[in-house]
Amino acid sequence: MAKRDFYEILGLNKGATAAEIKKAYRKKAIEFHPDKNPDDKEAEAKFKEAAEAYEILSDENKKARYDQYGHQAFENGGGGGYGGGMNMDDIFSQFGDIFGGGGFGGGFGGGGGQRRMKGSNLRIRVKLTLEEIANGVEKKVKVKRKVQAPGTTYKTCSTCQGSGQVTRIANTILGRMQTSAPCNACGGAGQTIDKKPSDADAQGLKVAEETVSIKIPAGVVDGMQLKVSGKGNEAPGNGVSGDLIVVIEEEEHEKLQREGDNLHYDLYVSFPDAVLGTSKEIDTVTGKVRIKVEAGVQSGKILRLRGKGIPSINGYGKGDLLVHVNVWTPKTLNKQQKDFFETMKDDEHFDPKPESSDKSFFEKVKDMFS
Repeated sequence: MAKRDFYEILGLNKGATAAEIKKAYRKKAIEFHPDKNPDDKEAEAKFKEAAEAYEILSDENKKARYDQYGHQAFENGGGGGYGGGMNMDDIFSQFGDIFGGGGFGGGFGGGGGQRRMKGSNLRIRVKLTLEEIANGVEKKVKVKRKVQAPGTTYKTCSTCQGSGQVTRIANTILGRMQTSAPCNACGGAGQTIDKKPSDADAQGLKVAEETVSIKIPAGVVDGMQLKVSGKGNEAPGNGVSGDLIVVIEEEEHEKLQREGDNLHYDLYVSFPDAVLGTSKEIDTVTGKVRIKVEAGVQSGKILRLRGKGIPSINGYGKGDLLVHVNVWTPKTLNKQQKDFFETMKDDEHFDPKPESSDKSFFEKVKDMFS
């Protein structure tokens, strides 16, 4: 089933401000909160759906990518983007501040108010060839991430008694008011370290190397970021692992140049080949192909190979491969060759006679962008 538009989920227009986005999410979260809708699977699904929308639209960079590419910018080839990987604990830990620390049931997050900590995100750059970008690829990369050290044990926080929050009562002009805040002793986790091995840090974590498989969809662009959920640093205790942010880096191709979803190729042909016609083998992102060059081809002619470019990241077909024909004029000639061209100088066949179909350079550029 296709995902709904994030703006539609929150009841907003595309030009909504950050304040409007936060206000709309708070309204939806209150409406569908599990404490208000116990054992209501439909309400829980809508609660998660609103949180997913807010996760993207509340982040300026993510919102910009979503506005440009839609859901495809985050789906990571069907694996590990957002949405299906977001559970209730993720939501409670990430967006509890929406309710100002109050919320429902003694604290936003249920479970007696205990807040599951989230590990920090990791960021890596992955270099891709044009061929890999055109076809999609699965990359296996080695990642150094913090994980719980074997032998680390935790105990209930003595300050908050495992609730993750401390309650304070203050006298105000309105009377006695009760407020709740995350426990400073355990950071809201409800647990503190009991025992840890000597090679673990203060949180009971150690660095370990892990091989992570990343599915990269066809059509990604340089600088695009993909997210692999749960492959960042682990959190202490019963926390949620952070995410692995994958930044795409496009390697320069030896013969092809990318322009959006289209590719460009410079084809050089000799003067005799231009006169007599020929066939040439050229590189594409799916292998080599042979193309026909008509006799009498003019320098600057553009041959369009439809569908031989890069697939659209949005799934709207493929770009084209534009082959730019350049007739190579020899710089040095022997006497026999010079004599031949001397005799041809006044031959009418060598006089330039451009036809209406022989467009100027500026007309060709105009056609390419029209």
